Amino acid sequence: MPFCTQCGNPVGGTDTFCAKCGARQAAADPEPSAHLHGNAFLGGITPRTAAMLCYIPVLGWIPSIFVLAADRFQNDRTARFHAFQGLYLFVVWLLVDRVVAPIFSFGPDFNPGKLLHLAVFGAWVFMLVKTSQQQMFRLPIVGELADRSVAEQR
Repeated sequence: MPFCTQCGNPVGGTDTFCAKCGARQAAADPEPSAHLHGNAFLGGITPRTAAMLCYIPVLGWIPSIFVLAADRFQNDRTARFHAFQGLYLFVVWLLVDRVVAPIFSFGPDFNPGKLLHLAVFGAWVFMLVKTSQQQMFRLPIVGELADRSVAEQR
């Protein structure tokens, strides 16, 4: 069953417009076997679900790469934005884990790296909630980078 490229609402295979949001739908795929090449598992995922998967703590980078590589989300700015923002948030996690935490570990009692890890983890959970409510939220710095990345792909 096809889904709206904007809101993720189920639409008929021959629908020109979404009944929920009114967005124009892409033409029906004349060759059903085309989905068997590479992205078949993304066929039933709505853009909202795909965006939420990009914020799974520590593992969200994997769905982010699949969303960016999938033909299905090639023209969906929102899903692509969340995929980029999820990737950049993972890069922040890696920077904290590999660079900041070892430099600033002052012993077992006080480690600012643990606080930074908690902050990044909190950002992932916060974005999961915002995305599940279909609210567009741009994190500082990371959100700007994601916006630029989406804009450069046009």
